[in-house]
Amino acid sequence: MIAAAAVLVAAVACSSAEKMVKMAENVQVVCNPEVLEAVAGNVDATVSVTYPDGYFNPKAILEVTPVLVYQGGEAKMAPFIYQGEKVKDNYKVVSSAGQTVTEKIHFPFVEGMEKSYLELRGVVKAKNKELALPVRKVADGVNTTYMLVKDNGIVSYKADNYQDTYAGKAEGQILYKVNSSEVRNSELKGKSIKEFLEAVDALKANDKAKITGTEIVAYASPEGAVDLNNKLSGKRSETASKAWQKVTKGHEVADPAVKSVGEDWEGFQKLVSESNIEDKDLILRVLSMYSDPAVRESEIRNMSEVYTTLKGEVLPELRRARFIANVEYENYTPEELLKLIDQNINVLDEEALLRAATLVKEPATKETLYEKAVTKFNSARAQYNLGALALAQGKLDKAAAALAKADPKDADVQNALGVVALRNGDLAAAERYFSSSKTEDAVANLGAVQILNGQYNEAVKTLQNAKGCCHNIALAYILTDQLDKAEEAIHCNSLDCQYLKAIIAARRGNEDGVKANLAKATENKALKDRLANDIEFSAFNL
Repeated sequence: MIAAAAVLVAAVACSSAEKMVKMAENVQVVCNPEVLEAVAGNVDATVSVTYPDGYFNPKAILEVTPVLVYQGGEAKMAPFIYQGEKVKDNYKVVSSAGQTVTEKIHFPFVEGMEKSYLELRGVVKAKNKELALPVRKVADGVNTTYMLVKDNGIVSYKADNYQDTYAGKAEGQILYKVNSSEVRNSELKGKSIKEFLEAVDALKANDKAKITGTEIVAYASPEGAVDLNNKLSGKRSETASKAWQKVTKGHEVADPAVKSVGEDWEGFQKLVSESNIEDKDLILRVLSMYSDPAVRESEIRNMSEVYTTLKGEVLPELRRARFIANVEYENYTPEELLKLIDQNINVLDEEALLRAATLVKEPATKETLYEKAVTKFNSARAQYNLGALALAQGKLDKAAAALAKADPKDADVQNALGVVALRNGDLAAAERYFSSSKTEDAVANLGAVQILNGQYNEAVKTLQNAKGCCHNIALAYILTDQLDKAEEAIHCNSLDCQYLKAIIAARRGNEDGVKANLAKATENKALKDRLANDIEFSAFNL
């Protein structure tokens, strides 16, 4: 249709097929864009053909075939067919008085079309004759700049919570009789204090441990009047302090900070939670419903059978004073972690395994560490990281299998699944995953999908605030002809970005800038090969 016009020439008072052929070069043809462009894997254009007055034979049929000729082959569309006013058929009628027809040109992009041109091949049929029109070149093509998008997808590993130092404590306690603040000798010589002192001595001999402070915390069990219990707790803190001085003599321990808590409702709740008391849920519900200590005690006392059990099993454990040594431990160094991987991996906890995985380069060792964390600690982060590791190795099936065992609602997992879909060419699924995930990685990946889908303005909105690689946002600005912003967005000196700078220079007509940037960019063989067919630089003598 449009192509036909391009092939035909505006002939004045043309009444025969022969004259339509002869005068074909007078037909006006306009292609938009003049340089074809690949968008979302397709090459689309609009061709408008103006047939002048007297050109189109009323009894003629014109077939016009758009053909994209490229390196290694050609692609043909189905012909557009037109008919004169006296032809009794169902094709588009073109008036002999002159007419402009507009048609849409569409080709799926194939490799090689980077260096190509669009032509129209026409055939006129009239009075049992079939004559070929001169072939008309319509446009050059194809610009494939959008294909410079970084579309491998960004997937970050989940971080560990490994601490170079971590807090701990050694603890013992002495128990008191009901309503008493007297420290019994049996308590000073008891198992709890003995183990506390042994732990203190061991800490002082441990090069990786440092006692940062000591404490005495005294309590009363939550029974009876609150004021009396507060006083009792205070007296117990005093007697416990004297007991501390006696039992720690010779152990080189700093004097403790002494604290009186009063009624030990926190300890009460903990012991009840850990007990096998039949009505423990009812007791815990009372604690959650009432904050007043007197009301709590009254409600619990009303459960007579339960209270009897509490008096025998729980309350005696709350008449106490705790001896505490607060400790700062030095964790394994990177060097120690690397040794333990080979020598004693079983001593590593979840965080240490995750940290160790960041220290090794070999994928197989990383995999071993993540699998250990999954097996031993049911680590959700390690399970996800197995998927991320497989993606880093380009093993899509293995990545999908690992991610299938991870939490599907986890935002990082959704992003990684989106990357699997992206690399498999399923842009619709990738977009859904990235839109749902909303992580920083997912936002950057969504922008890449939008570029691949030809949604360049949307990609700009998505990527302009995204963190990470500047390449895709610069490309999105180029594709929307915002060259100043594209240039500002490039803040790295990668060879890929140098190539983008060359495109910016080319669109500005800056030949020196083109050559300077390409001189660096083409150190990359793939970019050098691309340059040979890149229509962005067709106006320059390179």
